[in-house]
Amino acid sequence: MRIEVKGRNVEVTDDLRDRIRKKFGKVSRQVSELAVLEIELQEERNPSIRESQVAEATLELKGVTLRARERSDDLAHAVNLVEKDLSRQVKRHRDKRRKRREARAAKADAEPRPAAP
Repeated sequence: MRIEVKGRNVEVTDDLRDRIRKKFGKVSRQVSELAVLEIELQEERNPSIRESQVAEATLELKGVTLRARERSDDLAHAVNLVEKDLSRQVKRHRDKRRKRREARAAKADAEPRPAAP
């Protein structure tokens, strides 16, 4: 899985990039090598907003795009929340695909095959 990290009003340091790669390692093992994960980190500069640190994740898989957006007063915490949300979505997507595949296989086994002449 390819991971792209972008920052708006936030400097993305190498330490933060490494933390994100490590955090999304579990998700990376569950998806294809061709998947693209785009993380966008931003700070909303409005003093009336307490949770100004925002992390958005977009995971592009074959045929589906999963998105998550979380905010917190700490950027690392926002990244953790996004990872949990995206991990849950990936698990749900994989379970759906597995059930469809099993149902298709069961249907194919149940259908009578035509007799050979």
